[in-house]
Amino acid sequence: MSGADGPPRARQRVVLADRHGARVVRTRVEVQEQTEVGEVMVRALVRAQLGLALRIAVLAAALLGLIPLLVLAFPALSGVAVFGIRLPWLVLGVAVYPMLYGVARLYCRLAERTEQEFVDLADD
Repeated sequence: MSGADGPPRARQRVVLADRHGARVVRTRVEVQEQTEVGEVMVRALVRAQLGLALRIAVLAAALLGLIPLLVLAFPALSGVAVFGIRLPWLVLGVAVYPMLYGVARLYCRLAERTEQEFVDLADD
């Protein structure tokens, strides 16, 4: 803007609040130097990973525990034979492994996501 009486005025930066005494958190340095902030961040990561592992373990145990419960609930299933092998043994001996593989893949994907979120936080 120029005034009618003189040359244009230079732009001026307006600061509404100064941050005196505010500590700049350098998270990557905090983690590397193992300061209190870094230790809290690492503990939070470990706690998140432990929680994830426990939830996935409960899921796997529930899925495995469901097989005998289904056989108890539906006794006719124990009499069914596929290729000469009774269905409960076939499920326990063959079908469980792809299910466990899927649970393991799910855990790896979620654990990597948690670690990536930690790295993203540390890079800020």
